[in-house]
Amino acid sequence: MRVNSIHIKKSIYLFTLTLVCGVMDPLASFAFEKLGPLRKECRSTCHQPEHILKAKKNKYTQAECKACHTGEKSIASPFSAPSSASLSGNNSLLLKSIIQANPSSPSKKIIPQNKPLDSMVEVPAGEFIMGSNERWDDEAPEHISSTKAFYIDLNEVTNSDYKKFVNSTQKDSPFHWPEGNIPKGKENHPVVYVSWFDATDYCTWAGKRLPTEQEWEKAARGEDGIIYPWGNEWSLDKSNNPYKHSTGTEPVGSYPEGRSPYGIYDISGNVWEWVDSYYLPHPGNPVTRAEYGTDKRVLKGGSWFDCLSYGCGLSAPTFNRSFFTPEVKNNSFGFRCAKSNSP
Repeated sequence: MRVNSIHIKKSIYLFTLTLVCGVMDPLASFAFEKLGPLRKECRSTCHQPEHILKAKKNKYTQAECKACHTGEKSIASPFSAPSSASLSGNNSLLLKSIIQANPSSPSKKIIPQNKPLDSMVEVPAGEFIMGSNERWDDEAPEHISSTKAFYIDLNEVTNSDYKKFVNSTQKDSPFHWPEGNIPKGKENHPVVYVSWFDATDYCTWAGKRLPTEQEWEKAARGEDGIIYPWGNEWSLDKSNNPYKHSTGTEPVGSYPEGRSPYGIYDISGNVWEWVDSYYLPHPGNPVTRAEYGTDKRVLKGGSWFDCLSYGCGLSAPTFNRSFFTPEVKNNSFGFRCAKSNSP
């Protein structure tokens, strides 16, 4: 991965990998949609942090849990994790890398613009299933979270979008743009080589903001905690991902069958997306990690780039998290904006 003026620190814990294979019941999807009271019971037990050990034991045996958790049991995928993670402090899984860059120049004052909402979609207020107990320890526990209603961009911010921002604010263009111009043929590709600060400035200029991690994950997986934006079964051809031997970004909206339950494009793959949340443990997670802290920001969604060698993991699942210091810029980081639906 090409990264300018940065020092890379790799921290990887070695562990034995065992892939989890699942079998999908052809009738289970219908049952999952018709759960009614059982689904409510599942939410009140399986998805609460204080019940996490019970949930891990009973989710495939007790009726009220099994109906929910095996509704569309996923097939094994290249993005599947090793065997279910123990939430013991003695079992640290593969750590994601920390990349630090030289501090950015001070941001210029940004004057917000009045931008229409026709390129956004509204995500309603309410609860949703967040996190996972099946992979890295920083993604656990699977739990119930909630958001207020908000809007989020249907597409990642493109080079063309960002060019308008650069022209309006006189902010520096991404360093790889030749003489400050968009690379030929890349107008509708997501902008890259933008830091968290750049992303924040753009969203402010657009009269928007970065989504929180909770908002982003809800927008990606809906209320029912699906594994991928398109469902629970892995598909190679529904995102711009490393297993396609991708060599870079693709135009936004290239994978309409990979849209999320709210119709959002490329929320898995293409580029990692900065969000407005610090890298901190999920509620109820007892694992202590030195990397947690308010000096790092979360990215979501994965990208075209296979960053497993950097410790960040392969990244199609909606619950995947990565973290970097906010000054970092590279060729697989981009963003999309959000907006509260009321003043």
